[in-house]
Amino acid sequence: MYKYGALMLALLAPQDSAAARTLPEDIAKPPLALSDYERALTIGARYGRLTVNIPDEPFWLREGEAFVYRRTTQGKQQFMLVNAATGVKQPAFDQARLAKALNRASHKNYKADDLPFARFELTDNKVDFSIENIRWSCDLVSYACTRNASRLDADQQSYYDHTPPAENDPHKASVSPDGKWLAYTRNYNIVLRSKDGLQDIPLTFDGSEGDYYAVSTLKWSPDSRHLAAYRIRSGHKREIHYVESSPRDQLQPRHSTMLYPKPGDALALPQPVLFDIVSQREIPIDNTLFPNPYELSPIQWWEDGRGFTFDYNQRGHQLYRLVAVDAATGHVRSLIDEVSQTFVDYHPLVNQPHSGKIFRYDVDDGNEIIWASERDGYEHLYLFNGRTGELKNQITKGDWVVRAVYHVDPIKRQIWFGASGMNPGEDPYYVHAYRIDFDGKGLTALTPEQANHHIEFSPDGRYYVDLWSRIDVAPHMVLYRASDNAKLMDVESADIAELSAAGWQPPLSFHAKGRDGKTDIWGIIHLPANFDPNKRYPVVERIYAGPQGSFVPKSFSTWVEPLTELGFVVVQIDGMGTNNRSRAFHDIAWKNLKDAGLPDRILWHKAASAKYPWYDISNVGIFGTSAGGQNAVSALLFHPDFYKVAVANSGNYDNRMDKIWWNEQWMGWPVGIEYSQSSAIDNAHRLQGKLLLIVGEMDRNVDPSSTFQLADRLIRAGKYFDMLYVPGADHGTPGRYTQLKLLDYFVRNILGQVPPNWNAASIELPKSEPGLDGMKALLQSCPRP
Repeated sequence: MYKYGALMLALLAPQDSAAARTLPEDIAKPPLALSDYERALTIGARYGRLTVNIPDEPFWLREGEAFVYRRTTQGKQQFMLVNAATGVKQPAFDQARLAKALNRASHKNYKADDLPFARFELTDNKVDFSIENIRWSCDLVSYACTRNASRLDADQQSYYDHTPPAENDPHKASVSPDGKWLAYTRNYNIVLRSKDGLQDIPLTFDGSEGDYYAVSTLKWSPDSRHLAAYRIRSGHKREIHYVESSPRDQLQPRHSTMLYPKPGDALALPQPVLFDIVSQREIPIDNTLFPNPYELSPIQWWEDGRGFTFDYNQRGHQLYRLVAVDAATGHVRSLIDEVSQTFVDYHPLVNQPHSGKIFRYDVDDGNEIIWASERDGYEHLYLFNGRTGELKNQITKGDWVVRAVYHVDPIKRQIWFGASGMNPGEDPYYVHAYRIDFDGKGLTALTPEQANHHIEFSPDGRYYVDLWSRIDVAPHMVLYRASDNAKLMDVESADIAELSAAGWQPPLSFHAKGRDGKTDIWGIIHLPANFDPNKRYPVVERIYAGPQGSFVPKSFSTWVEPLTELGFVVVQIDGMGTNNRSRAFHDIAWKNLKDAGLPDRILWHKAASAKYPWYDISNVGIFGTSAGGQNAVSALLFHPDFYKVAVANSGNYDNRMDKIWWNEQWMGWPVGIEYSQSSAIDNAHRLQGKLLLIVGEMDRNVDPSSTFQLADRLIRAGKYFDMLYVPGADHGTPGRYTQLKLLDYFVRNILGQVPPNWNAASIELPKSEPGLDGMKALLQSCPRP
């Protein structure tokens, strides 16, 4: 921990600190003991050992009519396999034998009741899974495990972010559907090789290292008469540099680099090319409709070979276009245009808590297209004529949002989808399942329980599993038949009786009006241990206001905020600018990430304080990770009259310093003055409260220099702050040390108490990383570049 100037003296003399002088007398406490911290850092794991049959989200196997889920009983995990047709439920495999085989092959020490993977594929008495981006395959007869030679690259950039090698390898080829030709690249050009290998016919001659034909984009028409691909002109290859100061396997530091495009960088330019295989000639394509792409989606051919389509995401994310190309002529036309004055959320609409808005389903080989859009102010489904691009009808409509499309039946012309905000008086973030006809009629609610529902459809669409719960209701998993919504099986019902008897209490749901005086802002309150409504408790907010999703938990969890065990109220709020509400709600974030919904959050805090006498907002703290780190610092810089203490971990404090895709999506392109206006670095001189910055040396999500530049600007502005630099740590700096620093900072600066002398003390903690589990949702919500 680095201290700056007289701050060290101030912190070593808490009896003279402002926090100590202003604390209400009724929360004054004796110094916290080691046992308080031990309880804080282990309470979640201990509560987890008091539950029975807590199911994770299920997943269907690709083959057959079976699904799998992992359930946890008293801290031990077991994979269960359910046959939807027969109703038979059994262990998916012998976990003890699998763990033994995996340990033998990997030279690790994995436990049978805590296997290091959450999902797998099960086929032909074989289970395939990945651990730390390594693919494994285990035979379920001999229980022998083998490691695949190839490594999964979790950080792989899209094909046009970098220049590939010249390839020159016919084995890395695309085979025509009729089997007569192989298409591959040689010296950056496309070459056809005959099936017998006797003919190599160049299709292009003008490829180069900086303007090449990408082998990974080669796509044959189903009739093998045409071949399409992308030709890519290279862009700026920005790298960020790392020095790992303390590698575990050597004494000297290690240097490495990573490709990392940032806002405003010159991007690669992909453009489609089309070839007639019979005449072995290129068919010209006019690029007028897609001149400035941020991204072009993979090429997708119609089944009859009449042409292909791709999505054009224009730089700046204000135009998203479905483009069709005629195979015979190369004629280009726009089928569907999605236009916004702010941004188009171009990420796929998927069945996850945090998802984008784009969805496409082709009916009858593209004669009709089901398309998702926010064009009326809410996310809804539309039916277009796939030949002409004409809008046929709006399928769903209302002041509520579609959150996922589960299944489409083109024969019955029905759609099963998830939506939230449809039920008056209910938390507008609860997801429910519905069925509707293509013509917008026959809307049917399928999940009556007032709870948050996670739906997983079988690959053939015959069955679905509903996993539902609330923060105060244990999970239930039920199997249904899709055709008539008949319940087939109560798969799992969790038992939390022992948990409740041990003193566990669920968070308290609370909502209040936002800045417009009419929109409800929803959040939850984690109550302190041994809560006494006659006492007063200081408040700390855990923030993540990334516009890509909404983040306040809606489903059951035994996770306990560690600060609550030290006498704090901890809250989570989804303010304006976050996702999964109306378009107007979301647009607050546009070119304005410094806002972070903080005006709504402050009103929410004040409403909670007015309702609950025990809710003390005289010295509010705030903490967050990643975008939440940026949000926490913004709270101190732009709302110093309310937020007084912040811990910011791995933050992107200037959106020009962070990854291109996340920041241009919300802050726009070209890079304008708004980037500076939202920059914590450019506004560092505003700091008034107490701030702890935490940064990981090897953060591969957010450039660590963002934190260092903020520190530099604070020092130059004469601002006092604290900083924790963690050697070798990646994004979020997970671990006990970081967690203790966070707890200590609020204990010292809000409670006004001196933490224990850690150098003279020891705590026995579980080997798992407390705090890491609690941060997973936040880290996942700001994905790796």
